Amino acid sequence: MKNIFFIISFLLIFSCKNPSHFSKSDRPNIILINVDDLGWKDLGFMGSQYYETPFLDEFAKQGTVFTNAYASAANCAPSRASLFSGLNTPRHGVYTVGSSERGDKRTRKLIPAKNKKYLNDSIYTFPEMLKSVGYINANFGKWHIGKDPKTQGIDHNIGGSNKGNPGRNGYFSPYNIDFIKNEKPGEYLTDRLTNEAVDFIIKNADSPFFANLSFYSVHTPIQGKKSWIKNYTSKNGINGQDNPEYAAMVSSVDENIGKILKTLNDLKIAENTLVIFTSDNGGIRSISNQYPLKAGKGSYYEGGIRVPFVLRWPKKISAGVNSNNVSNLDIYPTIQDIVDPQKKALLLDGVSLKNQFKITSKINRDLFFHFPIYLEAYNKLEDQGRDPLFRTRPGSVIISGKWKLHHYFEDGGLELYDLSQDIGESNNLAESKPDVLNKLLKKLNDWRENSNAVIPNEINQDYNSFFEKTLMNKN
Repeated sequence: MKNIFFIISFLLIFSCKNPSHFSKSDRPNIILINVDDLGWKDLGFMGSQYYETPFLDEFAKQGTVFTNAYASAANCAPSRASLFSGLNTPRHGVYTVGSSERGDKRTRKLIPAKNKKYLNDSIYTFPEMLKSVGYINANFGKWHIGKDPKTQGIDHNIGGSNKGNPGRNGYFSPYNIDFIKNEKPGEYLTDRLTNEAVDFIIKNADSPFFANLSFYSVHTPIQGKKSWIKNYTSKNGINGQDNPEYAAMVSSVDENIGKILKTLNDLKIAENTLVIFTSDNGGIRSISNQYPLKAGKGSYYEGGIRVPFVLRWPKKISAGVNSNNVSNLDIYPTIQDIVDPQKKALLLDGVSLKNQFKITSKINRDLFFHFPIYLEAYNKLEDQGRDPLFRTRPGSVIISGKWKLHHYFEDGGLELYDLSQDIGESNNLAESKPDVLNKLLKKLNDWRENSNAVIPNEINQDYNSFFEKTLMNKN
């Protein structure tokens, strides 16, 4: 933690200048870089002493780093559905990838909620909102919320479909993904997607554009370029970050983001381009530990939902650090606030961060997470789940200021943490802080009622408590 605080303090040096005012007619180019499964601490500027990310470290100095930023869900499909719709999971019904009945059926006490695989095309996405004011929209890489992004507001698409990962050996050409032509054999997918994005930016430099650069990296399979793997082979790991091949993937992402930023500078359009950098959920704990955060992808402990999040728009957004609780749900309302379209989304669950561009003031809001289904364990010895069989069982979470409450549906379990003192969620205060618990539980119940959140309560007839207990105790 000392290293993180040192880096944050260093970044504060760059917060001395306030950006100029801008009018409603200012419509910048927008680049959204959404890295798949990148952990909160998988970057130098977020505190990693293992991964080398010089381009992103420099980028972070030029923008606002949100240190308490969250994905709206702990795995990719619901997080992306929420990002592009601006709606929390109960409103669109995308909770996971594939079936909601994950794990052995004999260990699931409840019948989980039904899951929608994709975002319904009737939902007004923020790319569609941007099209309404003349933006040219492109997607490079993972989409995963529909079969073809062109039905959801994208004009040009390279590599995006309903696929959530590049498949076996998929990071090297010939590729396994859709909407991409194989060119040079052995070409690395992260390089190719960036080159396509650079070409798009060059061709559309004189028009307002939106580029969704959504690397399949650093999702499994873990496959890095040999040159980068060699760079890390002799390097000592620290705090569970020690995988050279995963590190190679992180460095390839960083290197290619450097190419994007250089292109903006070369074209002299950096000052008119809003660049958003984040991850769709936490990292897989057994691959890259996010210490001091608990757990990882698929869990609603901090390691599964807390993510890096940076906004850069030179002369418009102050450089520095912002400690407000924010979410990827805030991306849609922020962009809508900037471009001021005539046709706006009727309902958005996030808040605009536009007022945070010039000064840092407290955002008085709560964050809600709803996951009425099951996600089986990756590695019961490494996951740090509530039990060894599942990363997540059905439940909801509220984060309100420094407080975080977990509510589990199978057993009514409640876990209350003071994140300002216990970011690792190790000291459950549910019994010692009844007033705080009851206040948060009421807020959570009210939110679930207002958002028509499905709470599973039907008992699964295949559930076997003896089998479950035996499996939990099995080595």
